[in-house]
Amino acid sequence: MNFHQVLTPRQNAEDFVHRIEGIIGTVALDCGCRERVNDALHRFAAMEKQRETRRHLLSSRQHRDAIAALMDLLAELEEISWQDSDRPVFAELAHLFDDIAEHAMRGAEDLRMMAAEAPAD
Repeated sequence: MNFHQVLTPRQNAEDFVHRIEGIIGTVALDCGCRERVNDALHRFAAMEKQRETRRHLLSSRQHRDAIAALMDLLAELEEISWQDSDRPVFAELAHLFDDIAEHAMRGAEDLRMMAAEAPAD
């Protein structure tokens, strides 16, 4: 592994821990020391899972807030008529709906990721 490589937020902490355990398994450590290192690695994996779950929850809340703000902008829809001569306004409002759909999709993805994650030990 390249030590200059940055771990991405979505990288699975358990896979990382298993790779480190494989490396540690090749090093001559006494049983007590090996157990402490393994315990520390498992605590690290649990903390990473918790961090990732919190990140998904925060992200889904941010998407909800963005949807609420876009809904406020859509209030303008009540003030225009189908006979309105400013036709580009309809395209602008359509973009707001597109943005809402995008935020809804991403927020749902975050919540599905949380649902799929096993609880941390």
